[in-house]
Amino acid sequence: MSEKARKSLDLLLKTKGRGAVSNQSGRFNKTQRIYDVTDADYYADENEIPSLKTEFLVDSAKSILSRNDSPDMGKMVSMNVYRGCEHGCIYCYARPTHEYFNLSAGLDFESKIFVKYNAPELLRKELMKRSWQPEVIMTSGVTDCYQPIERKLQLTRQCLQVLAEFKNPVALITKNFLVTRDVDILSKMASENLAAVTLSVTTLDDHLGRVMEPRTSTPKRRLEAIRILSEAGVPVFVNVAPIIPGLTDHEIPRILEAAAKAGARSAGNVVVRLPHSVKDLFSEWLETNFPEKKEKVLSAIRDIRNGKLYNADFATRMTGTGARADHIAEVFQIFKRKYFPKQDYHPLRTDLFKRPSDQLSFEVD
Repeated sequence: MSEKARKSLDLLLKTKGRGAVSNQSGRFNKTQRIYDVTDADYYADENEIPSLKTEFLVDSAKSILSRNDSPDMGKMVSMNVYRGCEHGCIYCYARPTHEYFNLSAGLDFESKIFVKYNAPELLRKELMKRSWQPEVIMTSGVTDCYQPIERKLQLTRQCLQVLAEFKNPVALITKNFLVTRDVDILSKMASENLAAVTLSVTTLDDHLGRVMEPRTSTPKRRLEAIRILSEAGVPVFVNVAPIIPGLTDHEIPRILEAAAKAGARSAGNVVVRLPHSVKDLFSEWLETNFPEKKEKVLSAIRDIRNGKLYNADFATRMTGTGARADHIAEVFQIFKRKYFPKQDYHPLRTDLFKRPSDQLSFEVD
C-alpha cells in the first residue's frame, strides 16, 4: 500500500460527524469487510471525503413491547421505536445489536436506522389486549427515542399520545433536547403521575461531548431540557452515564450540581460498559481523538473490570469492582446527598389505566 493510499484510507475511516471511525465486520459475519485502497486513492485530503448519509430502513417487527428481567435491572417492559441510533455515541452498549442483521456495530449502527413506522398502531394493539396488565413502559431502553429522525417522523410523540389516551404510565430516557417538544403531553400525564423523564448527561465539556456523542444535544441544551420539563411539572431526573474512568469521572460533582440547579429531582449513574465489538470501537476512537489519553483511560477501565475492558457479570456490570469503582461510587453518593438532599420521587401510577370505551369491541388477544 502506498503512503498516499494509507493516508487516504485513514481519512476515509475518520468520517465527519460520526462517533465510530470504522465499519468493521460483526461477530456473525462469515466474510470480513475490507476497504478498497484504490478508492481511497481518489481522496487527496479531508475536505474531499464524501459525507456518510443515513439510511432509514423499515423494521417489520410484529410487536413494539419487550420484557427484560435482567437481575441488575429488575423486570421491566421497554419500547424501542428505532433500532440503531444516529446520535453515534461511541460507548453505546447497544451497538452490537446491529450485528444480528449482519451489519457493523461501527458506522452501520449510526447510519442504518431501522424504523418501526407502525409503532403507534402496534402499541395500541398491545394495550387493547385483555392480557395487558398496566405497568410502566420504559422508552429508549436500547436506542434513543428522540434521535434526530424523530423530529420528522414523530413516532415517539404518537406513542405518547396513545399512552396518554389509555392512561398508561411511561418513563423516558434521552440525551436529546427534542423531548421538550412533547412537554404538552408529558405535563398533562405528569399531573396524574403518569410520566417521568431522565436526561443522560455524560460530560459538561462541549468538545468532548461533540466527538464522543456527535449528534446528541449539547450539555447546555440537556440542562435546559431539564429546566423546561421541571418548570412544566414533569418529574425529571439526571443519569450521570456512562461514567468513564480516566476521562469523565472527575466531572461527577459538577454534573450533579448543574442538574440540581436546573431542576432535576434526583440522580442515578452507570459506569461505562463496552461489550463485544464496542471495546475495539472505543479503543480506536481514543486512538483517533485522544491518543495521549488512550492508555490511561483503558487502564482505568481495566482497573474496574478485573483486568478486562468488559465483564458481563450482572452483579457488577453497571458499577465495576475494586478500589477505583468504590471511589467513583463514594464520590457520586457524597455529591448526590449534597445536591439532592430530598429524594423527591413517587412511583408512577398504574391504577388509572383504561381502554377507550368506543373500541372495546375490537379487543384482541
